[in-house]
Amino acid sequence: MKIVIIEDELPSARLLRRKLEDLGYTVSAVLQTVEESIEWFMSNTEPDLLFLDIQLADGISFDILEQVKPSSAIIFTTAYDEYMLRAFKQNSIDYLLKPIEDEELKNAIEKFRQLRHPKPQLDLASFEALFRNTVQTYKERFTIKIGQNLKVVTTQQIECIYSENKGTYLYTNEKGNYLLDQTLDALMPQLSPKDFFRINRSTIVQFDAIKNIAVHSNARLKIYLKHYESDELIVSREKVTAFKNWLDN
Repeated sequence: MKIVIIEDELPSARLLRRKLEDLGYTVSAVLQTVEESIEWFMSNTEPDLLFLDIQLADGISFDILEQVKPSSAIIFTTAYDEYMLRAFKQNSIDYLLKPIEDEELKNAIEKFRQLRHPKPQLDLASFEALFRNTVQTYKERFTIKIGQNLKVVTTQQIECIYSENKGTYLYTNEKGNYLLDQTLDALMPQLSPKDFFRINRSTIVQFDAIKNIAVHSNARLKIYLKHYESDELIVSREKVTAFKNWLDN
């Protein structure tokens, strides 16, 4: 069985690839962006099975499906909430919730092996419409508990969100630093892609907070924010092109 992974977070892609190889399967390609994926499909035989992350750095995976229209069986990987997962089930589209559990991965592949002949006809158009409508409203504020008090932070006040020592922190333009109870993977679908970009595994930046961008080593970029200072504000090499496209939008 020919398998392709489309996932913009390299650690997640590597972990999924390792899990598949541990089950005895070979991954033909790991792709990270909409643009790269379309180019790959144009010059390669389509896979039997496609693991597809919904939210990519330069768009959403439905942009790929609209252009290349593969007949591959699809397993979506997602960090979306329970409402979105119900939508997957109702539309007969299989999914794996991140972080992906070994047994769930094994069961999902077995399900598609049983359904390969004939392949299931999935109503991707209806699901895409449902997906776009669901995520059209993005989070506008965070309510953060500080001791016995609650503080409301709007997304306009955010300079960046970063992970450190197994915690996730929100930093504001008032130099406030607050601990959140969600991971970066869970937060990204809630934030407007027009305003926020995940520059690397550990950091999400807000567009209006960027003060300067400098060329860094190994074809990477270094971000300087208006208040938050860190040597970790590096756009990873595989995300530089998508980041530049984001700046131009």
